[in-house]
Amino acid sequence: MRTLVIVVTATLLLFASVTVFAGDYVVGEGDGLDIAVWGVRELTFSVRVRPDGKISLNLLGEVQAAGRTPLELGNDITESLKQKDVLRRPQVNVKVIQVNSKKYSINGEVMKTGAFPLVVPTRIMDALVNAGGFRDFANKKDIVIIRGAQRLHFNWNDVIKGKKTDQNVFLEHGDIIIVK
Repeated sequence: MRTLVIVVTATLLLFASVTVFAGDYVVGEGDGLDIAVWGVRELTFSVRVRPDGKISLNLLGEVQAAGRTPLELGNDITESLKQKDVLRRPQVNVKVIQVNSKKYSINGEVMKTGAFPLVVPTRIMDALVNAGGFRDFANKKDIVIIRGAQRLHFNWNDVIKGKKTDQNVFLEHGDIIIVK
């Protein structure tokens, strides 16, 4: 039996210019993960989190990934490997390589409607720019953001002029922006 040093690390790399600390990110359904157990090629692979929130791992079977940070997931895998007596001191690294579970949507009078990935902190104004801007008859003064049961209002014209900039909040997973 091999003896390995216990070191659990986790990082989240979204794009070359953006890094989010692993403790801040919670894995969700559809996310792509790289899981590596140092020195054990058979336990090193990429996997996508299924809609039920689980991943399948060699030797361990089903493991709950959604709702866990990469560090927590790495710790879970480490403990499971130790309990199965597969490795005495496994070194597990979990990286999020693709974020698919965090999204916001834009509907209405913008150039590009639909769901957009929420992979970096995004404000309402950024999201509207990502949608290609407004169509000719868009009401820029009364844009509605639906966040669960809450409705937020956004006035593009005010924010552009430097007024009421506090309404340009960061988007959250599941937000729906409606431009009338």
